[in-house]
Amino acid sequence: MNATPSSTDHRDHTYGTDHAYGTATDRTEPADQEGRTVHLDTAGWGTMPAAVRALVADCASREDRYGPHELEEDLEDVLRTEVHERLGALLGVPAADTAVVTDAAGAFDALVSRLAPGRGERVWTTPYESAARLTALYALRDRTRCTVEVVPLREDGDLDLEWMARHIGDDVALVSVVHVPSGCGIVNPVEEIGQILAPYRCVYAVDASYSAGQLPVDAGRIGCQLLTGDGWRFLRGPYAVGFAFLAPRLRAAFEDAAAHRPLPPNAAVAGLNAALAHHTATTAAVTSAADGPAGLAGQGLLPALRAAVEECPGTELIAPGRVQSAILAFRHRDLPAALVRRRLAARGVVVWKTVAQETPLHLPRSGATTALRASLGPDTTPQDIARFGRALREVVREETAGAQRPRPARTLPPAPTPVLASAPAPVPPAGPRPRPSARRHLTLCPTP
Repeated sequence: MNATPSSTDHRDHTYGTDHAYGTATDRTEPADQEGRTVHLDTAGWGTMPAAVRALVADCASREDRYGPHELEEDLEDVLRTEVHERLGALLGVPAADTAVVTDAAGAFDALVSRLAPGRGERVWTTPYESAARLTALYALRDRTRCTVEVVPLREDGDLDLEWMARHIGDDVALVSVVHVPSGCGIVNPVEEIGQILAPYRCVYAVDASYSAGQLPVDAGRIGCQLLTGDGWRFLRGPYAVGFAFLAPRLRAAFEDAAAHRPLPPNAAVAGLNAALAHHTATTAAVTSAADGPAGLAGQGLLPALRAAVEECPGTELIAPGRVQSAILAFRHRDLPAALVRRRLAARGVVVWKTVAQETPLHLPRSGATTALRASLGPDTTPQDIARFGRALREVVREETAGAQRPRPARTLPPAPTPVLASAPAPVPPAGPRPRPSARRHLTLCPTP
């Protein structure tokens, strides 16, 4: 099935995805070519496979030519049936219990805004929660006068499941857990937590934005009532489209809230559908190979990535917990994360700079204000890791040497000769003060 519309009759073109995925070797440049960009930010933005990218571009072109209603009619089977069947297969749930949303944080906020825990009832979160989800939880607390409690960590950084088992009760109304956080690569035990919560009435919500596509995510085995995720990270779909699984008892409340929120573009939903098809095909190829499911998102290269960071002088890993994903956070003791990221980008290596306010209950307490995050993808190669290691060492060596080099003394210009004014300087007319041109940063301070 061709992804290019017919030049004679655009109505002959369909948007099924039997054609819209390739293999894990789909790439435009060879892996050992030094000029190829080393993309180590799949957690931030997964590069779309060529077939998915072509389909999204084709949908956008057809929408521009024929209008959104015509495109929606062409995509009817994809929008109403196919994408939900693929989501159901990915998450291990019935297709009817899935929803397509613009992003995971918005879906979580939509549902939480309709919950009504009683005054004094408890809501659990974790130190790895994102700022966006914490904002929704604090708004719920302020609206209903419930209590937000943070599950403590063990010394190794894992969630304290024994504490959860001792303190769970029917007065816990909501438990929010992130499977893999954005600021580090820990994998939280969402299935074990689901077993602890199963006998109780609480709503169990899991954020799978950074795990779907790189780790198996089965909502049925997890035992959650809400699971949300973004489609543009490890699933490598287009931006502005995500997904959710909702237990039947939450469907009405979610749909009521979602009715007042924007829908993802139809082209993005078609792209997500194609990305899910691509993921299914590559997963089947990987699991049938000798390396097994550990290669879904390049996790097999994680030891080499850790070694590349640890071999660089002055670097420190931010890797709490016993189980790690394909995400590695680190920092340099002396060099700003923004500087290192820019210097790596100039050498063709893409990583992400993360700030403490993205996970305000974790990174600030660990002493880190900014850090770097490298994340593997299905196209990452050993040559990419080696090139990243070389580039990181070069950046640190050059910038450290530059910082130690003495700076020339500044010479102040001579003071201007005072001139007596014959008349007072004119006073500018009153009016609104001009806004500063520099960007300001908003710091999110966690509240008890």
